[in-house]
Amino acid sequence: APVAFFEVGCRVGICAIWNENCYSLISVGLGQCWSFTAPLCIPLFPSTAKRTNRPIMPFAAEKTTATMSDTVKATNITAVKHNVTRSKRAEMLGVDSKFRGCTIWFTGLSGAGKTTLSFALEAELCSRGIPCYGLDGDNMRTGLNKNLGFSPDDRMENIRRVGEVSKLFADGGIVALASFISPFRSDRDRCRKLHEDSDLKFIECYVATPLDVCEARDPKGLYKKARSGAIKGFTGIDGVYEPPVDPDVLVGAKGQSVKENVKIVVDYLEQEGIIPASDPLPQELFVPQEALATKTAEAESLPKLDIDKLTMQWVQVLAEGWAAPLTGFMREKEFLQSLHFNCLRQPDGSLANQSVPIVCPADDKQKDAMFNAEAIALQYEGKPVAIMRKPEFFEARKEERCSRQFGIADAGHPYIAQIMAYGDWLVGGELEVLGPILWGDGLDKYRLTPAQLRAEFKKRGADAVYAFQLRNPVHNGHALLMQDTRRKLVEKGYRNPVLLLHPLGGWTKPDDVPLDVRMKQHECVLAENVLPPESTVVAIFPSPMMYAGPTEVQWHAKARKNCGARFYIVGRDPAGMSHPVKDENLYHADHGRDVLQMAPGLDGLEIIPFRVAAYNTKKSAMDFFDPAHKEDFIFISGSKMRKFARDGEDPPVGFMCPSGWKVVSGFYQSKK
Repeated sequence: APVAFFEVGCRVGICAIWNENCYSLISVGLGQCWSFTAPLCIPLFPSTAKRTNRPIMPFAAEKTTATMSDTVKATNITAVKHNVTRSKRAEMLGVDSKFRGCTIWFTGLSGAGKTTLSFALEAELCSRGIPCYGLDGDNMRTGLNKNLGFSPDDRMENIRRVGEVSKLFADGGIVALASFISPFRSDRDRCRKLHEDSDLKFIECYVATPLDVCEARDPKGLYKKARSGAIKGFTGIDGVYEPPVDPDVLVGAKGQSVKENVKIVVDYLEQEGIIPASDPLPQELFVPQEALATKTAEAESLPKLDIDKLTMQWVQVLAEGWAAPLTGFMREKEFLQSLHFNCLRQPDGSLANQSVPIVCPADDKQKDAMFNAEAIALQYEGKPVAIMRKPEFFEARKEERCSRQFGIADAGHPYIAQIMAYGDWLVGGELEVLGPILWGDGLDKYRLTPAQLRAEFKKRGADAVYAFQLRNPVHNGHALLMQDTRRKLVEKGYRNPVLLLHPLGGWTKPDDVPLDVRMKQHECVLAENVLPPESTVVAIFPSPMMYAGPTEVQWHAKARKNCGARFYIVGRDPAGMSHPVKDENLYHADHGRDVLQMAPGLDGLEIIPFRVAAYNTKKSAMDFFDPAHKEDFIFISGSKMRKFARDGEDPPVGFMCPSGWKVVSGFYQSKK
């Protein structure tokens, strides 16, 4: 048991421990250990030593051979270099080609939650495709370190071995998660140096749960035994713990939850570039305010490419960051990647989902006039709206594009008709957009950018954001799905899930309900508290609708990921429509949902499939369909809903909130 402990200059601690047949004298600050067997009357502690509240039991001893755990005994050895480089390992193991091997060292008192945090972080990193492995103190002592006890020598050797093992894991491209009390700074510092000497990152994470909390938890009953004297030298009771002076990461000091602590560590790893960010803030393409006048003047002097409203909507999509990492209209190589792979490969080797081409059309005359220009201005309704740098003209390949994007090339499809009507060229290049894009239709207040939405989610204290995309009025079946999603997220442990109700606000086909009518109906849904206003954000997604089924639904999900959504609700036949020739749907009703759950480049976004909802005649309410009682249910399709509205009939009570139905019915009645 410890019999004396002193601090010299707030750094060096000395303690004497009787262990079997000898005393062990530990210099805590230096991390050294000596054994004594014969008494020798000399003062051990200088007069400057600061005494702790433990009583001193001065003794003298004859110093014997020092027992140093890092003593090198092996001879005639030569380290061998691997043939496989770290970058090659990264290509084979990780989510991209960047080497991410490192060690995160969790230190703290027994019961602080080191292993709980380490294993929770392990699950998070694995879900992102980051190779990692948790090394726990007890687990190590059942195998590699089972021949070690808890004497000073053995504790030092335990940490040394773990440091070496962690270094090997890190060198192999794996994130090693080491959870050890490791009470002495010198031991931890030696592990850090071991890594840094091999050019490996060592991250010290101090799980600073207070002693009283750890003792109250006492998951293994060790504190109780230590207080009773059954365990001697227990860290934090009668054994020293040296907390990190300047840890890389500090968690647990304020009573944070495991989930909150995981986020703190993940945020650090993302900021340091050790792991890729799951939801980086997308880059906006707007010209800074201080440069706006200069850039506008430059745009006036450049060759002008006139664009239509549809292309202008795509300018807005790009400018606000919905399509990040795109920084402008696609060049030919980006166009081909999107068309054939539904993804764009990034410089670090990672993939970003981009399932739909975002391109700017041009005709022969425009191409011939601007082919060699260093920059051109995009002009909408006679006003320059953006500068395109180093424009690249390439063939539009309309039939090939439509066949791959839509599965058909029939101009009876409304978006394909627009593609076919454009010129035979596309032009791509980086954009500098000359100010925010406003439409002056009374709805601009709803057109929040990804950055603005993230700020709103943060303002509301959201710890989870789930998105619901729609281009139709909200009925109570939709609301049931959104309510059920919130319930499930709360059951998962989220405290404040926030819904992003995100109607599509760009071009839609003529027979769809207009945007202004839909927004009025959505306001009614919140006003009647069908969806709680305090946990619902209503905003407009500026993208045009393409009706490209499983291909397009990936775009819808990726854009919501860019604005901070972590969960995305997907229903039957998303982005679908009727076949322009045959009497059937153009896409399989389940394929959009199925494809989205397999789509590459959407890491960090969890897909939540629809449960089928229908009108329950017994409950007079929308309910999840139960095949065992199918006679109790009726399905009210969009076409049936529109017929009710056109004929001035009310749908069954409980299908839609009354004020919302009044808006929808009024619109169709006005078209008579």
